[in-house]
Amino acid sequence: MSSLTEKDRPIVQLLLNSGTCPRCILRFCCVGSQALYRHPYKDLMKDLKEFLKNNQEKEDTVCSDVVDPPCKRIRLEPTEEGPDDLNHNGALQQIPSVNDENTATENSAVKVCNVCLGILQEFCEVDFVKKVCQKVNSSDYQFTSFVFSVSLPPQLSVRERAAWLLVKQEMGNLGLSLAKDDIVQLKEAYKWIIHPQLSEELGVPADGKSLFEVSVVFAHPETDEECHFLATACPDCFKPAKNKQSVFTRMAVIKALEKIKEEDFLKHFPCPPSSPQNLCVALEIQCNNGAVFVAGRYNKYSRNLPQTPWIIDGERKLESSVEELISEHLMAEFKADSFNFSSSGREDVDVRTLGNGRPFAIELVNPRRIHFTAEEMKGLQQTINNSSDKIQVRDLQLVTREAIGRMKEGEEEKTKTYSALIWTDKAIQKEDIAFLDDIKELKLDQKTPLRVLHRRPLAVRCRIIHTMKSEYIDEHHFRLHLKTQAGTYIKEFVHGDFGRTKPNIGSLLNRTTDILELDVEVSCLLFIFLWN
Repeated sequence: MSSLTEKDRPIVQLLLNSGTCPRCILRFCCVGSQALYRHPYKDLMKDLKEFLKNNQEKEDTVCSDVVDPPCKRIRLEPTEEGPDDLNHNGALQQIPSVNDENTATENSAVKVCNVCLGILQEFCEVDFVKKVCQKVNSSDYQFTSFVFSVSLPPQLSVRERAAWLLVKQEMGNLGLSLAKDDIVQLKEAYKWIIHPQLSEELGVPADGKSLFEVSVVFAHPETDEECHFLATACPDCFKPAKNKQSVFTRMAVIKALEKIKEEDFLKHFPCPPSSPQNLCVALEIQCNNGAVFVAGRYNKYSRNLPQTPWIIDGERKLESSVEELISEHLMAEFKADSFNFSSSGREDVDVRTLGNGRPFAIELVNPRRIHFTAEEMKGLQQTINNSSDKIQVRDLQLVTREAIGRMKEGEEEKTKTYSALIWTDKAIQKEDIAFLDDIKELKLDQKTPLRVLHRRPLAVRCRIIHTMKSEYIDEHHFRLHLKTQAGTYIKEFVHGDFGRTKPNIGSLLNRTTDILELDVEVSCLLFIFLWN
């Protein structure tokens, strides 16, 4: 085992006798060779014992007149308790001595590691790898790479601290030091071992930036309570959280371990940590694909269709919505768990959306299928359009998350075009409304409309009517085409909202007016290739 040197021999001997597995021993010897961790467990154990044997033979043949540093074996022989031999109540326990190869073999027989609780033993074997891959393959995901994540029991951090203190004292006796950060992290070592096996079995590479995640959650019920003493020593580190079943989270335990003094830690926890009876258990093996984003534009031709489900006090008011008519087909094709709908603005339930359509985007959460050709997207668009005469979609395409952000940018700066059918109480002639065509950049003060006051804060908003063009119909009806600043309440501009919008069409015409129909006409210049 060329990665180990003479200075590592006492550490190997110490940890092996305390019940630590070969891979954890390599971690505490700061071995950074990934390939070495992948060697079969039995081979690593054999190599460690061979390493100890070879160094023992060298020690036995050294000349008697050469003074060597004190042998670790001598220091580990039973002695009366002294300041450097702390017991369970105070800290470091005595470790059984290794007198010969047979004793070493007996003490290092395969058993659950007292540091990793079996993570670097049983769960590195081919049977567990196959179990993970079977879960992945049965989940029916499309993916070209994967990222592997692992959740470890928080008590592993406590055991790691105890093992570090043990090794730290031993190295101090040799005039050496070992910082916590020098130890190879358990998660890192585990991924060194598991990544190549998963990659080979799944047929795709491991990639830290992959959107497809395979995760394993480990637990060890036998030692669950080993963290509890930290709550007494560092109570401010353990605070209840709404979404956490236990206050003993990994981050809380790590925070407490950073605060607690070494002498206080050693009063409550054995060093070396005791050997458990049982392995960890894999509570969950889960797969998750990163979200996929689909964008396009929609036209709404119904005056009885809300953009999103209309539910008041738990009661549904209308049977469908724009969101549902589009998303139900996307959900089925992408095989997603859920979705989030967003758009560039919204229209009222009785307002049509004409022109080139309103830009929208749908985030599909945890989709099983993620690869679609341009032709397949066109086919999906046609399926949506054939399913209802209330809406039509166009430009349906896969986009990035960043493109969704751009869709929302500058909404308040955009210009919107509307067509409103207006009624007047007093008869009008064409010349009565002609002056509206000459009004440019009309400034409005709009107090929050009564109809939205329950969901919008009370405020006075300044909005601009850029241009108006009237179209006479009869004595009590005319159509008004408007270009306005985004965010203008058109209905309120027409009827005045009991004087909350000033000026308004009623005040300009000096008569009572109301709006019968409203269409929003989206200009093709506003959103062409918004997400490309």
